[in-house]
Amino acid sequence: MPRGCCLQLPAVTWVLLLVTTAFAMECPKIKVGTCKDCIQSGPGCAWCKKLNFTKAGEPDSIRCDTIEQLKQRGCPDSEIEFPGNEIKRTQDHSLSNKIQLTPQEVHLKLRIGQPAMFEVKFRRALGYPIDLYYLMDLSYSMLDDLEKVKKLGGELLRALESTTHSRRIGFGSFVDKTVLPFVNTHPEKLQNPCPNKDKKCQPPFAFKHILSLTDNAKQFENEVGKQFISGNLDAPEGGLDAMMQAAVCGDLIGWRNVTRLLVFATDDGFHFAGDGKLGGILTPNDGKCHLEDNMYKRSNEFDYPSVGQLVQKLAENNIQPIFAVTSKVVDVYKKLSEMIPKSAVGELNEDSSNIIELIQVAYNNLSSRIILEHSTLLDTLDVKYVSKCNNDKDSMDEVRGQCDNVKINDEVTFKVKVTAKACIPNYSFTIRPLGFTDTLTVHVASNCDCHCNDQPDPSACNGQGITKCGICSCNSRYTGKNCECDTKGKTSKELEHSCRRDNSSMICSGQGDCVCGQCVCHTSDVPARGQCDCGVCKCLPGYEGSACQCQQSTDGCVNIRGHVCSLRGTCHCNRCQCWGEYQPPFCQECPGCLSPCGQYISCVECKFFNSGPFEKNCSQACPNIQLPMNSTEVSINDRKCREKDSQNCWMSFRMVQEDGKEIYTIIVDPDRECPQPPNVPLIVGSTIAGVFLIGILILVIWRLLMELLDRREYRRFEKEKTKAKWNDADNPLFKSATTTVVNPRFTE
Repeated sequence: MPRGCCLQLPAVTWVLLLVTTAFAMECPKIKVGTCKDCIQSGPGCAWCKKLNFTKAGEPDSIRCDTIEQLKQRGCPDSEIEFPGNEIKRTQDHSLSNKIQLTPQEVHLKLRIGQPAMFEVKFRRALGYPIDLYYLMDLSYSMLDDLEKVKKLGGELLRALESTTHSRRIGFGSFVDKTVLPFVNTHPEKLQNPCPNKDKKCQPPFAFKHILSLTDNAKQFENEVGKQFISGNLDAPEGGLDAMMQAAVCGDLIGWRNVTRLLVFATDDGFHFAGDGKLGGILTPNDGKCHLEDNMYKRSNEFDYPSVGQLVQKLAENNIQPIFAVTSKVVDVYKKLSEMIPKSAVGELNEDSSNIIELIQVAYNNLSSRIILEHSTLLDTLDVKYVSKCNNDKDSMDEVRGQCDNVKINDEVTFKVKVTAKACIPNYSFTIRPLGFTDTLTVHVASNCDCHCNDQPDPSACNGQGITKCGICSCNSRYTGKNCECDTKGKTSKELEHSCRRDNSSMICSGQGDCVCGQCVCHTSDVPARGQCDCGVCKCLPGYEGSACQCQQSTDGCVNIRGHVCSLRGTCHCNRCQCWGEYQPPFCQECPGCLSPCGQYISCVECKFFNSGPFEKNCSQACPNIQLPMNSTEVSINDRKCREKDSQNCWMSFRMVQEDGKEIYTIIVDPDRECPQPPNVPLIVGSTIAGVFLIGILILVIWRLLMELLDRREYRRFEKEKTKAKWNDADNPLFKSATTTVVNPRFTE
């Protein structure tokens, strides 16, 4: 379709479309006074602009109805005003290798409540340019990966050449915030954070932009080859900080208006909003660029971004992340990827040896998934999508359009449905396929007024006014439906004073118009159903209600047992008005009523067990309590009870309320739980045995104590005995009885 051309349809088609739309929609029966009010009251409302269409006493709201009803009342098609939606394509270049989305600009004029639908086509082009920024975790655990990445430049560019000849790569790295507990802040560790002091390491940092996007593989390898590993303390890294800066610092990174890929390589999780409090960082992330000398130097001032913030900034800058992560954190990043509309996750080898293959697979998956999404909308606008994909799997009225497995040169169609919920000012929003640069701008305006094109008629309105959509707009001093009333200088308030009853604020009690100071009552399009007698409606047979508005019927008040309102209310206008606290629709439930269990316990006892206070006059005392014909009968509307009877026994029973007031059927459990009488011999025997055992226990304890005292005294005696010292000298008066004689001549 050439540029600047309107969406053309044959006139017959437009008429059929409008008529079909009008028939499919209803027009609320509200009182309106002008054509503008009419078309704003509902999507199916039309206005009859025919002169003298209303009869004497009929309000102008009679002019507002559906097209079918207006025709039945005699309004010709040419006199019916029914504004519809207008769709105009102002920029519609054909699809090519440079243009993947058509149209590029659409103007909509919307009628409230009527959806405007137009088609959007997308076709994947061959050789679309790519910018790829490689963002790498340089914590110590990624040491072997860095050596692999240093030789990556040429291989990566050659791999991208198979997809497009216009490709560029860049490089950045991250570790974490340089505060405790994320990084060791000892001066020596800040200079060399690696566990091996002999290993050359660079100081920790939050994010460092190393190489802007370029197609020079040698420059990539040279700049990345100058990098060294770093380190931190905790396992999660500051990856979201780095992604945020890489997304919002577009001028420094060098992003072009092409497909933008952000490869995020790590072997661990990530910190997110709130974790900064551990390091005393309380200021929320502001989502702005803070790179100074290619370093994120204000990372210690702002908290980590939230996932929602990051998703918003990635979408705003049309960046598709590819998470290249090791096996231990694949599940974590898959959960993160679910929150980012167009992203991919790949499992990275421990030494990053498969990074080229991972990027190729992830890019193919991303580029083959077409997601059509719109920018922020007004609350009064609603946009839905119908996706027509090549796999015959269509989706209806989704919040975004999506087709998967779209190959090069495949064309997919989306139907965009835009609906205005109210009159809106001029507004614009964009629709674009995520990950691609093509956009569709949609300009929206309201179609909330009538364009009746009234022809001047001197005889109309008694020559004292002009017609606007069939209604007279009177000159000064004149008023009335046909400008027939000369006010003679009286103000409208003075004229209306005589049309107010007892100084009421309502003119003609809201049932008519004040014409020249007199009430002209409205007529109704509903046949009369009664007569008004001194302000009270006396209804004809078959009708009821304060205004005879209801047909006499009890169909909506009869319960499954055939009783009206369960005999606990009255039926008015086919609806139950229940007594007390019983609830509609059938007055069967009473959530606020007290439980009848305790009130009728004596009746249950006499009816079922023939005992209790009402044993002799049970029938007279309990006429509203009855036993079921079948003892196994149950009801979903029963009340479970458990009460004590006159014999102090627990009775379990159910009370089913029958139709009527305080009428119950009881279903009783025949087994009562009665307390057993005391066992006197057992009590006496137990008491004697207890006293005996206590006495024995006391004797045993006393004997043990005495044994302990005796042993202690014996040990004390033994100790004193060892301390006693005796005199070993002999008594001088003692002479031994033994005499030893030695033979002098004896030799051994």
